[in-house]
Formats: sequence, structure tokens, C-alpha cells
Amino acid sequence: MNSVKSILAKLRAVDILVISFATILTLINLLFITKVDNWLIHIVLNSFTTIAVIFIAYYDDIKKNMLIEQLHYWYPVPLIFLAFKEFYFLVKPIREVDYDQLLIKADRFLFGGDPTHYLYKISNPVLTELLQIVYGTFFFLPVILGIHLLLMGRDKEFHFTTFTVVLGFFLSYLGYLLVPAIGPRFTLHDFELTNAELPGLFLTNYLREIVNAGESIPAGTINPALVVQRDVFPSGHTQMTLIVMYLSFKFRTSSRYFFLVNGSLLIFSTVYLRYHYVVDLIAGALFMVATMIIGKMLYNIWMKYTDKTLFEYPEFR
Repeated sequence: MNSVKSILAKLRAVDILVISFATILTLINLLFITKVDNWLIHIVLNSFTTIAVIFIAYYDDIKKNMLIEQLHYWYPVPLIFLAFKEFYFLVKPIREVDYDQLLIKADRFLFGGDPTHYLYKISNPVLTELLQIVYGTFFFLPVILGIHLLLMGRDKEFHFTTFTVVLGFFLSYLGYLLVPAIGPRFTLHDFELTNAELPGLFLTNYLREIVNAGESIPAGTINPALVVQRDVFPSGHTQMTLIVMYLSFKFRTSSRYFFLVNGSLLIFSTVYLRYHYVVDLIAGALFMVATMIIGKMLYNIWMKYTDKTLFEYPEFR
């Protein structure tokens, strides 16, 4: 028993989280094997991920190689995107239904109409350009916070942040499976007219195409609403941005005011740019709270099991 524990102690909490989620993904593929066309490829990739994470963790513990050390820090970044794309092949065939009409009714109940239509009245190219650029910073925010923490020599906070961010992404992906939806740019507006109705200045159309390609609808896609990724509820942009904002203030980083301004604009942009219903943002905020509570609990369970120092937020000074 002690030998098993000593072996597992070489793995960080985020390593266990990634391995656990790869296992969950494999089980989902096996459970719906008759519906998922690429199930074997997914299982092979999930198995490879598990083996690779174990190898990286053990090699980092033994060799203390700088390259492996950096790989151990940052490997979750591409894995988050790979898991996102795996869900692309899972959600639609497994669920076979979209819940946009339910989300639209929720917004109309709360606001008496469609928020994207309200915001269209204040749209202008300068604001659109700014918000599309800010929207494009989403995936960089956790990385920026992580780099800042490492430069400050705050490894303990870095590891907790990495664990929490990865957990947040994984929980949002499960939300997509529970409540698939494609968003107001398809249901309440004509997707093909987005560039004409919400024009920017210089970068807007280019950045939109990058976002669209990431959601499996590159330029020229026929019937994009049929093939776009179901990734609306909850708003992962809201959830993850709030996590970064919250942790930057908890850790009193000098970058916290950048995250506050950029993050607030980013969350607003998700509705203004027609990617989300407001109810998605509310769900994203609730998922953020759940992530922080569950994240700290799971993180400290692992730290306690491996006889490491439990994580506590820095005291206010």
C-alpha cells in the first residue's frame, strides 16, 4: 500500500484530474459505442494521454530536466483543446437534440425579449472591433495568469490555478453534453449576415473566422448550424474568465486589474457578439462557483493523500 502511495505521490493533482477525465471520456465512448463513429480513435487518444501524463510526471520527478519540467507545467493547455474537440464528436450523436428554444424562453422570461437584439441597437464598428479582439483573448488569460505566478515564484498558487482551470474546462464540457445548444447567432440571427450586421474595423472578420474554424465551421461550410460545436450552455468564456479574475484577486497579483477590465469586457462580448444567451452567462457564473468549491476540496484531498501541504488562500495583508 505504501509503495502504491509513493508511486502516486509523483503525480500532481492536475495529472490525476487529466487521467480521471480521460477515463470518463473513454467510458462515455464505450457507453455510446453504437452512436459515436470515432469511438476507437477517441479511446486510443485517451489512453495515450494517460500514458503520456504518467511518463511526463515520472520523468520530471526523476530527471529534473528543464524541458520536461516546462512540459509538465503546460501540457494541459493543448489537452484542453483536444478534449474540447472530442466533445464535438460526442455531443450531437449522443444527445440528438438542441435546447436553444428552452434557453431563448429563459432569456425572454428574465428580460422580456432577446438581449442580442437589445444590444444590436448600440452596436458600432469601434465597439465591435474592441469586443471581438477581447473575445479572442479568452484562451490566453489562464496562461497569462500562470506565467505571472511562476515569474513571481508562487509555484503553490500556480499548481492550484492549473488544477482549478482544467477542472473548470472539464465541467463546462460536461455541461455541453447535458444541454447542447448552438447560440443566438444561428437561432435569433442570420449567421451568414453577421459580418454585415456587426462590422468591425480591421481585425473583426479575421478573428471571427478563427473562432468559427475552432468550432468546426471554417469559411464556406455548408449548413454551419448543423455542424457547429454545441458549446453554448454554460458559457465557458464566462466561467473560466471569472475563475481567472477571482484567483488573480485572491493571489493579489499586479495583473488583477487587467483581468478585471479585460474579463468584464469579454463576458459582455459573449452576448453582444451573439455567441451566447444571457442565461448561459448565469450558468457560467454558477459553474464558476461550483468549480472553486469542488476544486479546492478535490485538490486538498489529493494533497492530503500524498502527504503534501494543503492549499489555503493567502491571508489578506
